[in-house]
Amino acid sequence: MEDANREKSFQGNDGTVGYIYAWKGNKDAGEGEKEILAIDADKSLEMEIRFVKPMKATARIIMETESMSVNETKLSWSNAGSLPVPINLFIPKMQKHVAKDMEKSLLILKSLLEK
Repeated sequence: MEDANREKSFQGNDGTVGYIYAWKGNKDAGEGEKEILAIDADKSLEMEIRFVKPMKATARIIMETESMSVNETKLSWSNAGSLPVPINLFIPKMQKHVAKDMEKSLLILKSLLEK
């Protein structure tokens, strides 16, 4: 979302284990890739995101769904990773940025699913 003109590439079959989406964009979008590691149909999706720029970092992303009613599903989204010293000192600031991005992404997902 940070760079509408970023270069994108795709490997494998979307929605299957091993699928990789990669991007290279401006300083805000950076460069990296996201790979689907595991899918448990109607329950969870596990991915790994690997950033190259602006700094090297890797994190696990887990999305879990829970049916709340016929027309309602709860989505839990978590991510976890580690950063080396001294970059780890910026984690509190980065968490705020990541939380805003996750909220924005969830709202976009919600609007797409409700169409």
